[in-house]
Amino acid sequence: MQRHLSCARLFLVALAWFALAVAQPPILAQPVLAQTVNAPFEFVALGDMPYKTPQDFPRFDKLIETINAAKPAFSIHIGDIKSGSEPCTDEYFRSIHARFQKFDQPLVYSPGDNEWTDCHRERAGRYNPRERLDKLREIFFAAPGQSLGKSPMPVESQGKLMPAHAKYIENQRFWKNGVLFIVPHIVGSNNGFETTELEAASEYFERNKANIIWLDDSFRLAREQGAKAIVIAFQANLHDIKQKFPAVPVSSGFVDTLRAIDRGAKAFGKPMLVIHGDDHEFEVDGFRGTDYKRIPNVWRLQVMGETYIHAVTVTVDPASPGVFGFRPMIVPENGAY
Repeated sequence: MQRHLSCARLFLVALAWFALAVAQPPILAQPVLAQTVNAPFEFVALGDMPYKTPQDFPRFDKLIETINAAKPAFSIHIGDIKSGSEPCTDEYFRSIHARFQKFDQPLVYSPGDNEWTDCHRERAGRYNPRERLDKLREIFFAAPGQSLGKSPMPVESQGKLMPAHAKYIENQRFWKNGVLFIVPHIVGSNNGFETTELEAASEYFERNKANIIWLDDSFRLAREQGAKAIVIAFQANLHDIKQKFPAVPVSSGFVDTLRAIDRGAKAFGKPMLVIHGDDHEFEVDGFRGTDYKRIPNVWRLQVMGETYIHAVTVTVDPASPGVFGFRPMIVPENGAY
């Protein structure tokens, strides 16, 4: 009789423990973001490469090996996967895509002008630039909502998130440890704004509108979610224009982007980093608005490229006041920098 009572007590105790376990979820069920929001990490920024082919392919492959060995959280290629005079063939695009898939960690890519707006040049094959852009989207953004690389990570795509801008699958954003990364499609050569060609101008106005909406919405998201910092990455040097003083001319294809970054940064009020290429020299300084005055809290990183097939490691410490640190990733076999 006593043994039966003991078994009953044991059953009641076990039932009580089960009820407590159901009522109170385990700590491991907390969101990952809450556990890692202040954790430091590193990513790699690169672009404007490979430029001269086929001689640059072995050097670019060596850089990919170096990046893989460093094991960054991810890499960002800010476009210009060829020079403006290299042929814009499907075969070339696929060869670069295959190389992008050699990155062990996720790779985010933003198109540059050399791979589509400049493809009308005779040496580039006299292609229709808009048709080449469609091909880029087909090859490099076949899976909107995830990055490239051997281990792709999820990203938000404007093309999937905003039906009114469905074609802009290349506009992306993602979070890492409380930092929001925004990747709009802004290219050199005046952002593709060609005033002497109706089709080119129409493409610019539509894409520019989508870019500004994407930037404004991403700044809103960063404020509402309490982002620690923001990174914006694209191909163009926004100040690469003929008229430099006293202000950026309103005819520039970059004015709206500069204004969007300016108002977004001032409303955000926390550290920001703008990454771009285009001029092929490694530079870090303060980011300037349309009036060429520094925008507080905003830094500018220009990556090396063309003959300099190296990259930049960006350290991100969300808990530190400045958040960002920079270290050139020099590949000795690729020559001096």
